[in-house]
Amino acid sequence: MGELIRLNKYLSSVGACSRRDGDRFIDEGRIFVNGKKAEKGMKVSGDEKITIDGKPIAAGGKKVMLVYYKPRGIVCSTKDQGKEKNNIVDAVNYPVRVYPVGRLDKDSEGLILMTNDGDIVNDILRARNGHEKEYEVTCDKPVTDRDITEMRKGGLELVEGRISKACRIRRTGANSFNCILTEGMNRQIRRMCEHFGYEVIRLKRIRFMNIELDGLKAGEYREIPDYREKLYGRDKDGK
Repeated sequence: MGELIRLNKYLSSVGACSRRDGDRFIDEGRIFVNGKKAEKGMKVSGDEKITIDGKPIAAGGKKVMLVYYKPRGIVCSTKDQGKEKNNIVDAVNYPVRVYPVGRLDKDSEGLILMTNDGDIVNDILRARNGHEKEYEVTCDKPVTDRDITEMRKGGLELVEGRISKACRIRRTGANSFNCILTEGMNRQIRRMCEHFGYEVIRLKRIRFMNIELDGLKAGEYREIPDYREKLYGRDKDGK
């Protein structure tokens, strides 16, 4: 038997959820240890059978990453699992508990990664790493060349106190364009378009770093073997 540690710390260490979410899940009665409802403050060794919402966590087991085509209407949240049918964890319904890497708003669709590897999530979500995210954007009316140029340049205060960085934009039609971002400002593309008087009627993420949808249909997922190499084009440690 391994050293005993607090359950919320253990859940965080294996990438099941954050410590805060662990405490919340315990309070909500969603975590069971060896078939019994967990209690806040309890300690575990890691040899126990631990489930969240009835799904086992990969305790010291295989780390996985999925690429999921999130349909419109699905919410990228770990809350209300088993209650809200539009929750992403329930929608994916993977045998081992996985959770989303970042977010894609409810009205948007496309690629989102799901994993139980907490270490790589922390690295990916550091905005300073400048990871590329590519989107297909369709607006409610023709977008002028001037406005595309201004969006491309950046320098827009889309959220109070935050200025957008330069991005890559390529026109794909009168009302549509392809956009590649390297920052994680909430609803950035929608805010950019609203700034110039456009409404986004379709927003689809087609790539995150080196991972693409590759023919997935809405609601489908696939596992990514050797995902660290796929994401970075090499092992994260340079090997």
